[in-house]
Amino acid sequence: MDADHDPNALIAAIKAKDLDAARAALGADPESAGRATPEGTSPICLAIYYGQPDIAEAIAAVKGSLDVFEAAVLGRTARLRELIEADRSQLTAVAADGFYPLGLAAYFKRPEAVRVLLDLGADVHQAAANATKVTALHAAVSSNQTQIVQWLVEAGADVNARQQIDYTPLMGAAANARVEILDLLLAHGADPSMKTTDGKSAADLAREHGHDAIAARLG
Repeated sequence: MDADHDPNALIAAIKAKDLDAARAALGADPESAGRATPEGTSPICLAIYYGQPDIAEAIAAVKGSLDVFEAAVLGRTARLRELIEADRSQLTAVAADGFYPLGLAAYFKRPEAVRVLLDLGADVHQAAANATKVTALHAAVSSNQTQIVQWLVEAGADVNARQQIDYTPLMGAAANARVEILDLLLAHGADPSMKTTDGKSAADLAREHGHDAIAARLG
């Protein structure tokens, strides 16, 4: 690394969504590809969190060996399988920010990674070890991933699981007019009478977002 180079340049480039700056930072300081943020998040995961897959791929090319969280957000199924078969605890490992492989793969629309994780025995009831308490099912609903939702409920995911403020997957589907997902959740026992900590039902949330037909269906 250039002694005059800013050790935080890569993180700054990610947050600025600047691919050229990220490449320059990696060129000047290749070790930054594997150096976590002060909060403990890997640069690859941070880039995905910021909606910058090209930056994430550029970092991955320099870093080489991915950890289980990086493999999940990038959808690297072979690496996921390799890591988990070598150490089963990786299947439910928790990152510094409280998230875990199945939830990350579900949220970032990596169905192939979700399938591998489920086939290897991922815990569909696992929730984020942070204030969000998000399960993979919440994550898949939020990302509008019908196939992933179907796989999760077929694997036994709790369709009435509560995340932060007691928000359920059905509430997410109703608020965002995810009709196919809503139907799937209802078919698997989702309870429309459940309410958030501030007393709102799935129908209330649908109505708030202008989805009156969905609200009427839910009562």
